[in-house]
Amino acid sequence: MASVPSTYARAFADVILEKSLDAGKTLQELQTIIQLVASSQELQAVWEAPSIPAEQKRGLLDAIAEREGVSRPVRNFIAVLIDHKRIPFLRPIVKQLERELNQRLGFAEAEIVSARELRDSERQELESEVSKLTRKKVRAHYSKDGSILGGAIIKVGSTIYDGSVKGQLERIREQLAST
Repeated sequence: MASVPSTYARAFADVILEKSLDAGKTLQELQTIIQLVASSQELQAVWEAPSIPAEQKRGLLDAIAEREGVSRPVRNFIAVLIDHKRIPFLRPIVKQLERELNQRLGFAEAEIVSARELRDSERQELESEVSKLTRKKVRAHYSKDGSILGGAIIKVGSTIYDGSVKGQLERIREQLAST
């Protein structure tokens, strides 16, 4: 049996692709709603309260959608979650939706950690190499960690490519210890 997040994520991914919606813009709008819910305990309490009629909850949603410039499909999706009492699952649903869209659109998510901030040309080169390895388009997320000394660590799914100086030194140490 499918989990709640995967069921709703697959259904909304179908809508996004059938209606040719901009997946990136749609995900950004959903992130805006997530941030609003996370930053307002009152909003969260209202949307989760069983004693408040769904019409009032949707009215509040409409006001937020208008103020934030949220598209009709995203507004309707949030309304479905409200009506089916699934708002507590909003964050995992959106995370699963992002994975679902990446899979369907042929993207690989890459987490790239480097010792310093990378220039745009370095980022493009790394993304190009990851794209060759995975045979997919790449959506990269970057972070810095000075402890790796130099180079980069790239994680795609459960695969880790360690090209860091720290990793190379560790491998040399292991070779020396084994001989």
